[in-house]
Amino acid sequence: MRNQPKYSFFKNTTYALKGLKDIVKTEKSFKIELLLSTVLLPVLFFLELPLAHKLLMFISLGGMLIAETINSAIERVVDLVTLEHHHMAGRAKDVGSSIVFLSIIVFAVTWAVILMRVI
Repeated sequence: MRNQPKYSFFKNTTYALKGLKDIVKTEKSFKIELLLSTVLLPVLFFLELPLAHKLLMFISLGGMLIAETINSAIERVVDLVTLEHHHMAGRAKDVGSSIVFLSIIVFAVTWAVILMRVI
C-alpha cells in the first residue's frame, strides 16, 4: 500500500512550495543558479530575438534549476538510506551531479550560440 494522501491540487501545491523553500534554504548550488536565473531572465525580455530563441534560452535556464532539484532529491534519498560510505550510494550521487553538469553545458551552449548570432 502506498503512503500517499488523496490528491488535492492545493495541498500538492503546498508540498511543492515547501520543497522549493527547503531547497532554497539549504542548497548553495541552487541559490547560485537561482540568482543567475533571476539576473538572466529579465535579459530575455530586452533582447531582440525570435520567440523560438527566447524560449530555448528560457527552457535551458529552467532546465538547470530542475536538474539541481533532481540532484538534491537524489542526494537526500541516498542520505536517508545510508549515511555510511557505500560504493553504490556514491555512484547514485555522482549520477545526480552529472545531471546538473549536463544541464549547465546545455544552458551555456544554448545561450552562447544564440547570443553569438546577435553580437
